[in-house]
Amino acid sequence: MNSTKIKSRENILDWVLLVIFIFLMIITLYPFLNVLAISFNDPIDTMRNINFVIPRQFTLSNYVYIFEENDLISPLMLSVIKTLVGAGVGVICTAMLAYVLSRKDFYFNKVFTLLFVITMYVSGGLIPEYLLLMRTLGLGNNFLVYILPGLIWVYNVILVRSFVEGLPIALQEAARVDGANDFIIWARIILPLCKPVLATVALFVAVGQWNSFMDTYLYAKELPTLQYVLYEIMETATIKIDPHAADQMKNAVSPLSVRMAITIVATVPIIIVYPFLQKYFVGGMTVGAVKD
Repeated sequence: MNSTKIKSRENILDWVLLVIFIFLMIITLYPFLNVLAISFNDPIDTMRNINFVIPRQFTLSNYVYIFEENDLISPLMLSVIKTLVGAGVGVICTAMLAYVLSRKDFYFNKVFTLLFVITMYVSGGLIPEYLLLMRTLGLGNNFLVYILPGLIWVYNVILVRSFVEGLPIALQEAARVDGANDFIIWARIILPLCKPVLATVALFVAVGQWNSFMDTYLYAKELPTLQYVLYEIMETATIKIDPHAADQMKNAVSPLSVRMAITIVATVPIIIVYPFLQKYFVGGMTVGAVKD
């Protein structure tokens, strides 16, 4: 009898959890589906606030407006190169610095770690950064202005350092006995073992590089990236629509629909890439978080 009651309670709990998870899934997916629907929505319906998860009248006019009225090929290629180079170089530099800070025989380990952590809470501000990049380094309208400022993220360094500290120290000691120097140990032992956390860092840096447009706005307007061009399109999409003149506005677009279409265009590449890195992302965020 007791076992029957226990099973009954477990079944009730399972159903309650199922309902909760379905509810969470709905409230998580609804905003994205709503944005997707508005991007394909008829401009008249958008102006009348007829927006659900399925467009009442499907149209591609918003996407046609984005791609036909603007040259996005060059900005797209620049954004891809910026993301790949920024993520690749950033991961390598982060891994190098994290390995140094993880070394127990590095005398200034704690001092440098503290200095790096302070920069997470206190920064010099926009003006000193602008003067450094534009006047001191002369990186205005230079591709390096997209790479150098984001070369090291302190959070990523701490993440990789914690992962490296969780690796068996015997591996490094054995390699040193065999005559390997620090660079060989880092390149041939540490890096292969750090694939999960490095994939996580690569995802963080790539998303940051892909979504950034303020660096173009401030430092490199002559090298516009996709995000900056989409930002300009979004800011200038002020076409007015008369809801009572539907027959005369078949090719018109709504500013709100254009903004939603731009959001989809900017988001889809990351959504496509993320599933391939998901297992590394989960592993990188969890392995090394618990220590013996």
